[in-house]
Amino acid sequence: MEQRLANTWRMTVNEKKFIESALLSGLRVDGRNVYDYRKLSINFGKEDGSAEVHLGQTRVMGFVTSQLVQPYRDRPNEGSLSIFTEFSPMADPSFEPGRPGEFAVELGRVIDRGLRESRAVDTESLCILAGKLVWAIRIDIHILDNGGNLVDAANVAALAALLTFRRPECSLGGENGQEVIVHPPEAREPLPLIIHHLPIAVTFAFFSDESTLVVDPTHQEEAVMAGRMTATLNTNGDICAIQKAGGEGVPQSVIMHCLRIAATKAADITVKIRDTVEAYNTERALRKIKRHSAPVALDVSGTGPNVRKNQVKSQDQRKVSGSVGSQVDKLKPSNERNDSDQSNDIEGILTRGVLTRIS
Repeated sequence: MEQRLANTWRMTVNEKKFIESALLSGLRVDGRNVYDYRKLSINFGKEDGSAEVHLGQTRVMGFVTSQLVQPYRDRPNEGSLSIFTEFSPMADPSFEPGRPGEFAVELGRVIDRGLRESRAVDTESLCILAGKLVWAIRIDIHILDNGGNLVDAANVAALAALLTFRRPECSLGGENGQEVIVHPPEAREPLPLIIHHLPIAVTFAFFSDESTLVVDPTHQEEAVMAGRMTATLNTNGDICAIQKAGGEGVPQSVIMHCLRIAATKAADITVKIRDTVEAYNTERALRKIKRHSAPVALDVSGTGPNVRKNQVKSQDQRKVSGSVGSQVDKLKPSNERNDSDQSNDIEGILTRGVLTRIS
């Protein structure tokens, strides 16, 4: 909770009272309704498995990497999924470098609980050789700018990075068939992860009045809130995880109301993520298309392409000259054409006569 305390220290008493009075009237400082999200945008890096999420003024980056390791003894046929968070002082003065604080640990656990306990990622497909080698998937979350509601932004960054990640394809070889061969991307196309559903985290902030709650709180609203709850649901409305981070108690009726709102928000965010990932995959496929120039036909007998072009050109010239000659003949007077025909006939008769005498 050191993040909320740091925000409290930076705010004056008048600012806190203004935010609280505005919320009691159903108004928020940034002009949103109580159940509205800030603008969400997702950008992808050049490498597969990297995503940057902008949620208002909050910026979070997610990176996914993989490594071949030995599986756990109790799960020899399953890979592993781990999440690590990094809070930089560049994002917020209350963040200190080095060992992660309480809020950093809490953020990682909320996202990890929503992904692993709901079995969103198929870990059995990460097995290469049962009991010996499996893929270990690691998600690194970097907080770039703290504008409030880091949990939801980090959750979207982790999901977007997982959807665009590609692991190398492996095969078994060797004499006994126990040798693992990792194929480079140039030889075989990398494989995407098998993800069954997308667990979306939706965070609510509660205030002193039990009937007052907002979705997607900013860092200013987090400074005056009395409690917070994060509900993780998928597009089917299944509850994957619920995290209540201390503060005042919340009645059951309010929790059920929050779950109904979270189901609607989760469906909208899921559509946003899938559309963005589909556009990225389409662009990625277009980048891999290789275009070759048209091949030039070569003469096997040894004549080069220039000779072939000259031969074609001479044939075309003969055709043109023949057609021009026919056109000239048609333009001659009839008497000249007859005289030329008669001369040709006389020459033919004389030639036949000479040939008969010789024979």
